Amino acid sequence: MSRPPDAPVFAAPWEAQTFALVVSLHDAGLFTWSEWARALGRSGHRTADYALWLETIEALIAERGLTSAAALAERRAAFARAAAATPHGEPILLENDPGPE
Repeated sequence: MSRPPDAPVFAAPWEAQTFALVVSLHDAGLFTWSEWARALGRSGHRTADYALWLETIEALIAERGLTSAAALAERRAAFARAAAATPHGEPILLENDPGPE
């Protein structure tokens, strides 16, 4: 299936940010493109979308000791709290996280 010529490359800003993060971490030497491809293949058999890219980069940085599963879980929880505290239509900022209850 081909994309119409005027269609955006990314469906949402977070997809572009995820793409940029992967490229930046590669450029910083965190992984080679071959390692990325293998990790992406291990992540699942779903359609290769940017949610899968995000899961893959999280796994890679945890494998390399740059973060932990607990830190990733806390960041996801903080984002969910910030999203719930953000008025509709406004950008979600981690600064809006009211903290755990």
